[in-house]
Amino acid sequence: MANNDSTSDKVKGNVNKTKGEVKDQTGNITNNKDLQREGKKDKAKGKVQEEVGKWKD
Repeated sequence: MANNDSTSDKVKGNVNKTKGEVKDQTGNITNNKDLQREGKKDKAKGKVQEEVGKWKD
């Protein structure tokens, strides 16, 4: 059964992935490469957090 730590990591990961996707797409629309790069970084961070949460289960 999942504990609070794993659930917290999964939620944080999902938030970072979503935030990153918004930044990435906004950067794409506005042709802002820095914002795109920041969004990709946030998405990668979110994926790692989700995986950590899965491992804690």
